[in-house]
Amino acid sequence: MKAEDYQFFQQSGYLPLGRILTDEELEFYLRLYDRDRDEKKSFWFHYGHHHQTANYDVLVSTPEFDSLIRHPKVMESLHNLMGDRICFSEIGIRHMAAYVGEPRHCVWHRDGDVHGGKHLMEHPLRIRNIQLVVYLSDVDETTHCFSISPESVGQPILEKEAQLERGGVHNLYGQAGTAILCNFSVLHTATVRVTKKERKTAQIYYGHRDRPHMANDSLIPVDFWRDHPDEEVRAFYGVLNDKTRKYLEVAGADKHPLGKSAEILYEIDYKNRRKRSLSQNA
Repeated sequence: MKAEDYQFFQQSGYLPLGRILTDEELEFYLRLYDRDRDEKKSFWFHYGHHHQTANYDVLVSTPEFDSLIRHPKVMESLHNLMGDRICFSEIGIRHMAAYVGEPRHCVWHRDGDVHGGKHLMEHPLRIRNIQLVVYLSDVDETTHCFSISPESVGQPILEKEAQLERGGVHNLYGQAGTAILCNFSVLHTATVRVTKKERKTAQIYYGHRDRPHMANDSLIPVDFWRDHPDEEVRAFYGVLNDKTRKYLEVAGADKHPLGKSAEILYEIDYKNRRKRSLSQNA
């Protein structure tokens, strides 16, 4: 990693990686994304107040997204920013449709782990977890976008309004295939605009192997943490969250047909977080 890129993250809490996907890779992931959204609706649900739908169990419905999670250009930057012992935490593929309502920043927030931990102050960049945003569609001033309020590791951590006044708002744009890394505890939001264009993203989170799991939204299939032939891949996926453990308790460690897995996940998510799949709403 270039020294200036490290310094930019140090001063801002995020780093644009530029267009990391080739045309062929973009076509591949878009095909996976569209197929998942069209054919696997039982995995998709309305995502809060963000004018979004999402699938957070995409490693179950479309496991080929593993190659995006561990994309070489991403992993190199992650190791430079976080250290060597990083792990998978979560993946969501998200969709934002055309919109004709009131433009808005959805919910300015700082993410935290399952125990409420946000900035990891003993880390040189205060990173507890890091988010990767990959734009699978073009994002500009005429579309929905990801927005962030930059903060330096040398600055005190402020409440929302004070941080917005100090750091301002940076709307992050890029052509399809562009990626951004950000400290998940730096203030950020989805920005909704009046637009005829849809936004497609993959949003992936990473953590430290010696820290508690970040969240309980993504099931980690046994194919990755138990059965993968590569020991390093097994370790990378090996920080199991409560959702994965609950799934194993209910369904056992055997593999199930996709429809059966969707039913079990719906029961777990509906009871725990009141998520309703789009197929259930139909």
